[in-house]
Amino acid sequence: MLVTLSIRNLAVVEAVDVQFYPGFHVLTGETGAGKSIIIDALGLTAGGRGSADLIRYGCDKAEIEALFDLDHNHPVWETLERLGIEGTPEEHLLIRRELNSQGKSTSRINGQLVNLSMLREVGEQLINIHGQHEHQSLLRPDRHLHLLDTYGYSAIQPRKQKYQEQYARFVKVEKELNDILETSQKAYQMLDMYRYQLEEIAAAGLKTGEDEGLAEERLKLAHSEKMMDSVSGAYDILFGASGLESISRALTRLDDVSAYDEKDLKPLVEQLQSAYYQLEDAVFQLRDYRDGIEFNPDRLDEIDQRLTIISSLRRKYGDNVEQILEYYKTIEQETDLLENKDEHIEKLRVERDLLLQDLIHAAEELSGARQQCARDLAVQVEQELKDLQMDRTSMEVKVGLTEDPSGVEYKGKRIRLGKQGIDAVEFMISPNPGEPLRPLAKIASGGEMSRIMLAMKSIFARHDQIPVLIFDEVDTGVSGRAAQSIAEKLFVLAKSCQVFSITHLPQVACMADHQYLIEKKLDEGRTMTQVEPLSENGRVKELARMLGGVEITQKTLHHAQEMLNLAQAQKASRQASGQ
Repeated sequence: MLVTLSIRNLAVVEAVDVQFYPGFHVLTGETGAGKSIIIDALGLTAGGRGSADLIRYGCDKAEIEALFDLDHNHPVWETLERLGIEGTPEEHLLIRRELNSQGKSTSRINGQLVNLSMLREVGEQLINIHGQHEHQSLLRPDRHLHLLDTYGYSAIQPRKQKYQEQYARFVKVEKELNDILETSQKAYQMLDMYRYQLEEIAAAGLKTGEDEGLAEERLKLAHSEKMMDSVSGAYDILFGASGLESISRALTRLDDVSAYDEKDLKPLVEQLQSAYYQLEDAVFQLRDYRDGIEFNPDRLDEIDQRLTIISSLRRKYGDNVEQILEYYKTIEQETDLLENKDEHIEKLRVERDLLLQDLIHAAEELSGARQQCARDLAVQVEQELKDLQMDRTSMEVKVGLTEDPSGVEYKGKRIRLGKQGIDAVEFMISPNPGEPLRPLAKIASGGEMSRIMLAMKSIFARHDQIPVLIFDEVDTGVSGRAAQSIAEKLFVLAKSCQVFSITHLPQVACMADHQYLIEKKLDEGRTMTQVEPLSENGRVKELARMLGGVEITQKTLHHAQEMLNLAQAQKASRQASGQ
């Protein structure tokens, strides 16, 4: 759950530190008081896009910190480990986001810098914000497939993964086949050039690393005389009277007297003896090296000719022998492809057709899983809608084929085999008995959309393990018993996760476990938003304001207290019955 939220210099918020608890929270206040800023702050911690416009006027940066307390088995710990971010379930998870006046943002998780995509990957496992714009996603059929796959993840995902792996293989072969079929006359004109290049490179008989080895050999041959002179001179100096011979005489002198001072002199003599043996070994190696120096003008000419050939090939085909040989392999494959085009086409067609059969079979398995999950989802949504005063509503999650005139033949139709399968999903609804099922987008009112969305989110909350759900005025457009049913649903939902709701409805506010008042105040001519956790007396006053508007009377206060008492009694009854 979200434990604390700290905001500095975000819009009209100068400084806010709020502590939260398990259960159902509501944020209330006058329109324009800044309730949405709290949601914006949480959205930023979850990886939402930031902007310099969000920074409080006159400030250089805005800062948001969110502290989470999560279960040991929450999937975010695995995500952190995969991303290389330190974190342990024994400690809290801290997310910090900064926005500066240049429009740049800095994000940290447990003090470790992360980029926006990493923050978003973590944040989407922690916070889910549902606003009125979510209604629009429910109205878009292209989003319905994703929602169904989310609901039926455990049954659908294994089949979906299998399908997508086969789809990738099919697409690869299909592309190869199309590339060959679209080979132009110009490509055939390249065939003669490829043959010439293959012959030229093959005739050179190149070996990996040959150019480097020849360059080293040439360097020694070209300077063999100078090397002989220097090496011989060095050998003569070291082996002669001024070298090993003089050191040997010195050792003979010292050896005679070293027995008189075994503490200081003898170790020096031993050190000189060791140096003598090492020098002697080096001198003998130097002699062998001198004897191996080669004077071979013919070999030097041969190397120069070979390097000239390689240099010519490098100008045409690569920076070194390895690149030339790699180019050779590439054009060898291209040449084989062009020379045996018909054979390759037939081979790819056979492979493509076999892959297509497997792909269609995998698509049917995926579609079957979706159809079963669609029936289950429709039943569960209908049950949830009954709790939300839409008990006469019929729901169907329609799973059909995605038809495409240019697609593949399937059971007498042309369908599109896409990355997500062959299915087109659309939510169908009939709010009233006797009316046919029609697309959700065509018949649902704003109030109905709020309840349908809440019903679906209640179902998804049992599947996605997201600990914090935020509803931003999703109860807009409802009143009376429908508003009460939404409040009850949010209260029940908060038993499985931490729920926040921005609301203007007293029916919703009174059912909360915790209520916070968002209000604007003037301080030295500057407007700032404050967040105040309300006591029971504070809740009564705020509920009275929500009931009666600006003027709070004894009657509205009494009504507010009565609503709060009834809500508390109802919650106690639900808890006693295990709901």
